[in-house]
Amino acid sequence: MSKRNSQSAKQAARERIRAQQEAERKREKRKRSIIVGTSIVGVLALAGGVSYAVMQSNKPDYWDDAKNQKLVKPANTSGKDGTTVVVGKASAKKTLKVYEDPRCPICASFEQAVGPTVEKDIKDGKYKVQFVGATFLDNNIPGEGSRNAMSALGAALNVSPDAFLAYKKALYSADNHPSEQDDKFKDDSYLLEVANEVPALKKSDAFKKAVKDGTYDRWALAMGQAFQDDKDGVEGTPAFVMDGKQLKGSDGKNAPMSVADFNKAVDAALKA
Repeated sequence: MSKRNSQSAKQAARERIRAQQEAERKREKRKRSIIVGTSIVGVLALAGGVSYAVMQSNKPDYWDDAKNQKLVKPANTSGKDGTTVVVGKASAKKTLKVYEDPRCPICASFEQAVGPTVEKDIKDGKYKVQFVGATFLDNNIPGEGSRNAMSALGAALNVSPDAFLAYKKALYSADNHPSEQDDKFKDDSYLLEVANEVPALKKSDAFKKAVKDGTYDRWALAMGQAFQDDKDGVEGTPAFVMDGKQLKGSDGKNAPMSVADFNKAVDAALKA
């Protein structure tokens, strides 16, 4: 190979190398641009997401708006805002006030263990029962199941007191009552599914429509407020009061949770 040809080859090689290096630099530049651009988009998306979340958190929710709805009182209620719900024979001399929150797991335990006893006592005329529905768990464990279930209970009460009792029993049953953290009662479809266990509700189109339309949502809020305004000193659920005095179990501190403790506390209150 001549010297001239050798120099030409070397020159060509150097040009190829420079071209490759330039191409590599351009690729790296494009790559950095893409990374930076993607990062900016990510940051903007995150910022946008945060802004949206803040906006949503500041936006009034459905139940805030429900406060302005027209109050529809279920049948079989009385008192201020229709929040007095009394079930039992008029001849029963005393009234047992029962405080329960639909989402309350301890209320569910009570209903499963002692509920049949209360049901029998009502039928026998041993006492009347005034139900005070609490909805505070929606605040303590963020959700809306207590209020939504209370509204559905209002729809059941509008059908009849018996339908109300049967529906309450079904909601608190071991098969249907969700865990405290599971806000399952917020879904109308689930409340209607449980209601199918109560014949009077299963065949009632008016009940189904009231649940879907939220007819008694405003009433549910009134029930929750009635619990907050309670004058019996009740702070949690379940709680039981007769003649202004809270009934306690064998420990003298908590509500009676067994049939034996409940009967003992009730019998003592009836004699007082």
